Amino acid sequence: MNLPVQTLTLGTPLSPSAVRVMLLGSGELGKEVLIALQRLGVETIAVDRYDHAPGQQVAHHRRTITMSDPDQLRALIEAEQPDLVVPEIEAIATPVLEELEAAGVVRVIPTARAARLTMDREGIRRLAAETLGLPTSPYRFCDSLAALQAAIDGRDGEPPIGYPCIVKPVMSSSGKGQSKIDGPADVQAAWDHAMAGGRVSHGRVIVEGFIDFDYEITQLTVRAAGRGAQLGEALTHFCEPIGHKQVSGDYVESWQPQPMSPVALQRAREIAKAVTDNLGGQGLFGVELFVKGDMVWFSEVSPRPHDTGLVTLSTQVQSEFELHARAILGLPVDTSLRQAGASAVIYGGVDAQDVVFDGVAQALSEPGTDLRLFGKPESFVKRRLGVALATDADIEAARAKALRAAACVRPRVPDAG
Repeated sequence: MNLPVQTLTLGTPLSPSAVRVMLLGSGELGKEVLIALQRLGVETIAVDRYDHAPGQQVAHHRRTITMSDPDQLRALIEAEQPDLVVPEIEAIATPVLEELEAAGVVRVIPTARAARLTMDREGIRRLAAETLGLPTSPYRFCDSLAALQAAIDGRDGEPPIGYPCIVKPVMSSSGKGQSKIDGPADVQAAWDHAMAGGRVSHGRVIVEGFIDFDYEITQLTVRAAGRGAQLGEALTHFCEPIGHKQVSGDYVESWQPQPMSPVALQRAREIAKAVTDNLGGQGLFGVELFVKGDMVWFSEVSPRPHDTGLVTLSTQVQSEFELHARAILGLPVDTSLRQAGASAVIYGGVDAQDVVFDGVAQALSEPGTDLRLFGKPESFVKRRLGVALATDADIEAARAKALRAAACVRPRVPDAG
């Protein structure tokens, strides 16, 4: 017998019967989760570090705090008394979540422990490699430039990481602070880039040996209720694998399904299940994996919807956001693929506030295309402001279509007057 899911009785928003869900982090991914929750009659509270974040624009309530500040976070949760707290970013005071969950004040999705372990790369890498014994790239954690160089050279008493290698802050998102080191001349710049790109200034990085993989995937994995005779039981469900392209650690394209050998797919799902079983709770997880032939290595996991999974808005019967919403409420899910598709990122291209978008009509003029413009109040040259989505008979045609649509959309500063 599988463990039972925790199912909430849904009520009416803005009334005493309402199920109240608080999202900690309200960017483009949180916005879609909020919309999915509202379609099920959930009252939503969108929290972010700045005003008018995308999710705050659609939620019933919006709150702006520094989520890494334990006093601010505790005060907000105790004041709002949500039924569920759903972390959507890494920079959160997770010890507070653990304290409040242990005291029975609130339920954290998927669990407070999972939020703590996955908030930085050290917790989850040590869990995967050292506790679960899953295959990963060779790695070391370093607290200084000198320690980083020693790890690469093998002067720390361990086998050398060597060149090329990848350096990342222990806490960052969307590839920020990540770089590839090809030789000694790159080490200082990589360290400086990591220090500037971390979500919180930890002064700590992970350096990973480079894996010569064929491709990398996101295996969306859902811990949710079963159907029929297994209704109410917690089961593990898998979406079709998502392939993606990254530049400097930041996703720029994704597509579904990614072709894989049966052996590699089975191994990917075994690794994803091992990690998510250990983390526990209910919800959707984005498990990132490297694949070469039939060999699979664990990379990272997020206990929430993944940016590469934006493609599921056009490819699946239920998007990753609908899956997450249903799973956390204790409802059955459907991970079926509807059609092959792809996504392509739309960058800001300018540093400005209050941008406008040219080319939207052209982007949507081709059959099988769609857009999501996130509504971020400020544009940066390399900030994601939207995504183009496309479906077609096969993934290569869908990728080409998504790229064409994305290229049509041009953010700019509005004309004066």
